[in-house]
This record gives sequence, C-alpha cells and structure tokens, in this order.
Amino acid sequence: MNIKLTSMAFILLAGATAGFLGAVPAWADSDSLTISPPETVTVRPGTFEHVRAGEFLQGGRPARAPRRAISVRRPLEIMRYQVTLADYGKCVSQGACSPADGRGPDDGPVTGVSYLDATAYAEWLSDVTGDRWRLPTDEEWALAAAERFVPDIEPTEEDPDNPALAWLSSYRREANLRRKPDPFTKSKGAFGENSNGVADIAGNVWEWTSSCYMRVALDERGESLSEVENCGVHVVEGFHRTYMSNFIRDGKSGGCAVGLPPDNLGFRLVRDRPGFLRKMLDLLS
Repeated sequence: MNIKLTSMAFILLAGATAGFLGAVPAWADSDSLTISPPETVTVRPGTFEHVRAGEFLQGGRPARAPRRAISVRRPLEIMRYQVTLADYGKCVSQGACSPADGRGPDDGPVTGVSYLDATAYAEWLSDVTGDRWRLPTDEEWALAAAERFVPDIEPTEEDPDNPALAWLSSYRREANLRRKPDPFTKSKGAFGENSNGVADIAGNVWEWTSSCYMRVALDERGESLSEVENCGVHVVEGFHRTYMSNFIRDGKSGGCAVGLPPDNLGFRLVRDRPGFLRKMLDLLS
C-alpha cells in the first residue's frame, strides 16, 4: 500500500510540475530565460514565545512590547539563502523589477532594494515558476530564524516622567553589543546556517517582511485597547528588528525607526505550494 501511495504521489507531483496545475514554469522552458527554482528549507510547525513588533503605549507613554505565544500550524517553506544579485538581475532584465542600488558578488544577496522592489520580485517569480512566492511575516521569519532571532532592542533604564531615557538606553544597549559596521555583502553561505538550515540569517543583511508597523495602546494589564496599522512602514528583521518605510532602499538614509541603521536591506521569500501539491508532499514526508 505504501508503494502504491508513493508511486501515485510521484506521478501527481510530476504532473503538477509539468503544468498539471497551470502553465509550464519558465525555468523548465529552454527557450525562455533560465530561472532555477530557489533552494528552500522546510521549517517544522511549532509554538514559540514571540515579542510583538510595533510601538506600544501605556497611559500615553512608551511601554515594553508584550510577549505572546505564536502557533505556526503548517510547515514553512522558506528560501535557504537570500535572493541573490544574479537572480534579482533576471527580474530586472525582464523589466519587472527596478535595478537595485546595492553592489556585491553575483552569488551574494541583492541589497539596496525597497519593500516595493521585494514584492515586485515575488510577483515576478510567482509568474515564471507557477508557485506563489511572498515575503514572510514577522512571526514566520522569527520561526525560521530560531536561535538567531533578536527582537527590538529594549531599554535597560526607564522613567515614566522622561520617555527619552528609554530611547537613549536602547541606543546604548545596542552600542554595547559591539556590532561593527559591515557594509560589504558576501557570497551566500558566508554567515553559515542556523539550527533550521537557513543560511546567512541575521548576518549583515536585514530582510523585509510583510508585517506592517503597528501602534498599539495598552491598558493597565498590558492588554490591547486599540491598534492602528501603518502599512506604509514594514518590519525588517536581521541582527535585530527595526522598521523601515516602504520606499527606503538604504537604511542609513534615514528611514530607520529605531536603533542603529541596517548595513544592507535585502530579502528572502516563502513559497506557498498549492493545497493539492502540499498534500502530496505530506504523503511523501
């Protein structure tokens, strides 16, 4: 029975790849631009404690971000490496992406890209491969980052009568981490892999996510009273979390909301396989 199921799954998977669920992917067409399917890692679902992203106010004053349990119920398929300069260049050559501002080795991560650039690339890659590619949410990125995830730099000193003290404390704390400026990108794999097999995460490239900036008012118990979503600003993850305006390509240009500016802005994508194909993969796993 197991042999029949495996054989059937293989046939169906082959059919899906060959266009059973739609057009033949561009990377399989020898007459079109060659697009190799990005190498991915599948992260097991799980529950973990997560520090919420955004700005939190309690009684009109800055407050620490609440922690909450996050449950990811499906396996997460995410790119092992960040999108490379060479792969992004193929999107540019097709007129679907704007040229990146960053420089570096072709097999290194593309940088100098905005949130708008990253989403344009995701749409293009989805069109040419037949799969749906998208930016990860802040929570998904944290799950993939595992032990390398660092939330906002929280203050060590706070005074309800002097909110500026907390901000200054956060800057001092980050400075004490002794992160040296590292503006030059490196070939993929230079920062190694984490426990999930995801490479170069939290290296010298910060990565765009699809999570919008949130401004949240908390009550005395730390529960949410009101939440305002600003999708003109998105969460960026890397050596630590920060927030950037959608059009910013260089964090050092002034778009960084908190902390020291990122060395580089890049991205990696999540693949959402069709439900049919996901079931077949579950049978094989």
